[in-house]
Amino acid sequence: MTLLLRFSILGTWKRNRWKWKQRLRTFTTLLHSSQPHLPQIIPTNISIAKLANAGQLEQARHLFDEMPLRTVSSWNTMISGYSKWGYYTEALALASFMHRSCVKLNEVSFSALLSACARDGSLLHGKQVHSLVLKHGYERFSLVGSSLLYFCVQCYGIERAKVVFEELRDENGGLWTLMLVGYVQHDMMSDAIDMFENMPAKDVVAWTTLISGYAKREDGCEKALDLFLHMRRSSYVLPNEFTLDCVIRVCARMRVLYLGKIVHGICIKNGFDLDNSIGGALIEFYCDCEATDDARKVYESMGGEACLNVANSLIGGLVSARRIEEAEGIFNELRDANSISYNLMMKGYAMSGQVEKSKRLFKKMSSKSLTSLNTMISIYSKNCDLDEAVKIFDKAKEERNTVTWNSMISGYIVNGQHKEALKLYVTMRRLSVDYSRSTFSVIFRACSCLGSFQQGQLLHAHLTKTPFQANVYVGTALVDFYSKCGHLADAQRSFSSIFSPNVAAWTALINGYAYHGFGSEAISLFQSMLAQGVIPNAATFVGILSACSHAGLVGEGLRIFHSMEGSYRVTPTIEHYTCVVDLLGRSGHIKEAEEIIMQMPIKADRVIWGALLHASWFWKDMEVGEKTAEKLFGLDPKPTSACVILSNMYAVIGRWGHKTKLRKRMQSLELRKDPGCSWIELNNNIYLFSVEDKTHPCSDAIYATRIKSVSRELFQQSLEEKRKVKRDEAKIMGYCDRAHKECWKQVFDFGVEDSTLVAVSSGPIGQIHGLNSLPNSGLFGYITLLVNPK
Repeated sequence: MTLLLRFSILGTWKRNRWKWKQRLRTFTTLLHSSQPHLPQIIPTNISIAKLANAGQLEQARHLFDEMPLRTVSSWNTMISGYSKWGYYTEALALASFMHRSCVKLNEVSFSALLSACARDGSLLHGKQVHSLVLKHGYERFSLVGSSLLYFCVQCYGIERAKVVFEELRDENGGLWTLMLVGYVQHDMMSDAIDMFENMPAKDVVAWTTLISGYAKREDGCEKALDLFLHMRRSSYVLPNEFTLDCVIRVCARMRVLYLGKIVHGICIKNGFDLDNSIGGALIEFYCDCEATDDARKVYESMGGEACLNVANSLIGGLVSARRIEEAEGIFNELRDANSISYNLMMKGYAMSGQVEKSKRLFKKMSSKSLTSLNTMISIYSKNCDLDEAVKIFDKAKEERNTVTWNSMISGYIVNGQHKEALKLYVTMRRLSVDYSRSTFSVIFRACSCLGSFQQGQLLHAHLTKTPFQANVYVGTALVDFYSKCGHLADAQRSFSSIFSPNVAAWTALINGYAYHGFGSEAISLFQSMLAQGVIPNAATFVGILSACSHAGLVGEGLRIFHSMEGSYRVTPTIEHYTCVVDLLGRSGHIKEAEEIIMQMPIKADRVIWGALLHASWFWKDMEVGEKTAEKLFGLDPKPTSACVILSNMYAVIGRWGHKTKLRKRMQSLELRKDPGCSWIELNNNIYLFSVEDKTHPCSDAIYATRIKSVSRELFQQSLEEKRKVKRDEAKIMGYCDRAHKECWKQVFDFGVEDSTLVAVSSGPIGQIHGLNSLPNSGLFGYITLLVNPK
């Protein structure tokens, strides 16, 4: 019995052993030299690695599945291949299969899996792998510890990563650089600096990481350059191609040509000048610094080494410099142009007015990317072919791409269809299409053009729920919107909320104060901008010179004008000369203004002669006025404004014969002065009023009301209180006492009662706009405010 039991147990054990041996035969890692498949494993692993590195994962997996015996290296190669090409789910699934098959994972396996979890953002799977790491005691292996810290930075957060770093840093020197990368990724630059200074060894990766961290920040370019110079002075570490690429792009953003050329020399010295990444960065740098010829030399020096991206960089730079023929030459030399090349050339053709070439190039494209469709939407819109733009938008809108929707909104704005732009924004929100900073920038512009303060406020409310409120581009658009609507306090608050105001933001606020006549405040802002180290550009000087003109600050305005080129390297343009002529003309220096026009190195246009003509009219300088009007007659075939002003000048001095001749000339040319108008915003709608306006749907009821008597009473009250009002009330109303009496009868003939009735019957008025230079408009706004001060 005992013997039978013994043989029974032995037989059961042998059968079970045979079953387990068959089950694990395919997956064992303990191979013996006597097995016939051993010589094939290493070559097969090498083939799998080659296929995986080339991205041919299906072929690699087929080889893997066909292997009769696999080592742990076979598994690791396949898992790493999946992870390299972003197939994280497949990598984790294969690792799970490996673990269930009783194949022991090693340090390479754990490192690959933790990296895959980090890149995939898979916290749950990462925790499971971490548990296995701790179970098998691999956490202190250098490769595994580095991957574990990387996983913690990406998925757990920086605080948990600190715990891992403090635990393992003494045994793994590579963790210092990884922790530094984590701080930079989370934009914790002060912690990154502390980490960097405490590092036992600062290699080129650490220097490059810190430099790139500052380079990515809006206000970090100077610090990035300081770090690079400090690296060159105090370190034996040589910069690599990534360091130099980053520094070149910083030089491009700061437009520091001399320093960029020094870095270019370092690239040549260290043999990086033929590197495609460096070459592309250098070309973009020279183009941004308006040294396009140098950019072309870089491209030509690379010869056949230049890749397509480098060629595209040069094409883009040439297009930006409006050297379209040269860009076309580079484009035609390309053997395999991609969609980026086509898009750049389509944009270039459109910029030079060759829209038909853009259309032909678009049709020639074999596969039209979404970027190409967006480009054509912009091209058609800017060419006033809105119907074609809408057709392309209808094809692309289902993609719900933010740029596509932004392009169409911009197209409507460019073509003056601001209400359609607002409607499209509402549709965009309803369909939950993602919005960007550009969305708000363009939509605030639509509100500015419409003068729709209430719509802008609603959009501002939307903006507060997004991360873009402190963005400099969105903030600048918001400042511009509030300034144009006359709400300077809101503009100032919006400016204060910008994280780091650039020159465009400062200019928008200065222009707002200048436009509304607050010259002293504008100059104060200009001085604050200079004190903060912001360098003014050409647009800034237009605003500040305009502010000096409105404030009558002749000396200050001339001082700023003469400092433009010497102190700020800004060459005066026709706009700046026009501001100076207006500045001198308003203050009565008509002869000096005329001399400025005669001596300036730019050909005078209609605008600058118009400024001098207005000044001549105001100061009754008939001699200069007649000469200026003749200049305008030669420049403009239909000089309506010049004829009207000169006619009024003749009337003032009693030269009725000349006035009559001028009026006949206007009649023969069929010239007609556009009537002034005013408008109000009420319940998110804009109401426009002008002389003898009958367009309002309720115009009959409006004209039939008894509002005339109300307005007459208020007008009488205003005359009694006029002594208490400042002397410049005539400028606001556009009338003197005599004009009030002569035109009182006309007040009720050009729509004042329309606006007043709307104000009285429908509640508070959101915004009132009018042309102060036109008597009817000024009086319109005045009476409306008296009827309903809100």
